[in-house]
Amino acid sequence: MTTQHKPTDPAWLDSQYNNRALVPGHAAHFERWASNSAVARRTLPCLLDLAYGVEPGETLDVFPAQGRRSGGLAPVLVFIHGGYWRSLDKSDHSFVAAGFARKGVCVVVPNYALCPAVTVPDICLQMVRAVAWVHRHIAVHGGDPARITVAGHSAGGHLAAMLLSAQWEAVGADLPVSVVRHALSISGLFDLEPLRHTPFIRDSLKLTPAQVKMASPAGFAAPPLFDEGTGVRGTLACVAGGDESSEFLRQNTLLRQAWGEQVVPVCEALPGLNHFSVLEALVDPRHRLHRLALGLLRA
Repeated sequence: MTTQHKPTDPAWLDSQYNNRALVPGHAAHFERWASNSAVARRTLPCLLDLAYGVEPGETLDVFPAQGRRSGGLAPVLVFIHGGYWRSLDKSDHSFVAAGFARKGVCVVVPNYALCPAVTVPDICLQMVRAVAWVHRHIAVHGGDPARITVAGHSAGGHLAAMLLSAQWEAVGADLPVSVVRHALSISGLFDLEPLRHTPFIRDSLKLTPAQVKMASPAGFAAPPLFDEGTGVRGTLACVAGGDESSEFLRQNTLLRQAWGEQVVPVCEALPGLNHFSVLEALVDPRHRLHRLALGLLRA
């Protein structure tokens, strides 16, 4: 007999959303990320801790594209780290830049303030400011402001989807309707209501019902991504590890259901990957996820 769980059952929610408990070897992933990130900062040209805002923590790292001909602007990848909006740092994720900068992509890795010092909607607005900064300034670093793709992992996947829905014309008169051309969410979270009841995370996030509604893209209408000036329609790709919890796999499908296949043409569970190894697949040139990201960048 299948056990039925209530969506507010605390023990069940912890069993679904506490990824460190679900992956006993998670510490080895974090150690590998930190080590590879230190190598990336040491061996790649980069500009670290550039301010995109005035608040503490509103900084980003830029890794210019390598091997491009003079005068050509490179596609831009903005990568947003995860950590349930309450932990980790951009410095833990410089390794993502190594997988793309050497292939002619300009990579930007922003930081954001962490809960509970700020709210999840506050972090969403910080990422809007970060991407607005990228659009306004990335050409100086060899990046093309007309070709910005945002990718994120876990909480960062949520933020990537939120950015695809941003009302950019309200952010600044100098910004186009579609600042973000494409987005890639890796193990993203699109309905935050379960996290309001999940014991291991709820006291850090302190989500209110109003904040859940404000920051759950699964409840939004499909973003109007068609740009009449260029004829380009942006898209969102949603992927998760095939070995992740049933709730993460369910979350991965929500935006395809809400926004439709035109906006979310890719919605996949990648076999054999857990919540942490799926991020490492992003920088593995042999893996479909890496090729998917390159396809979005070059579209």
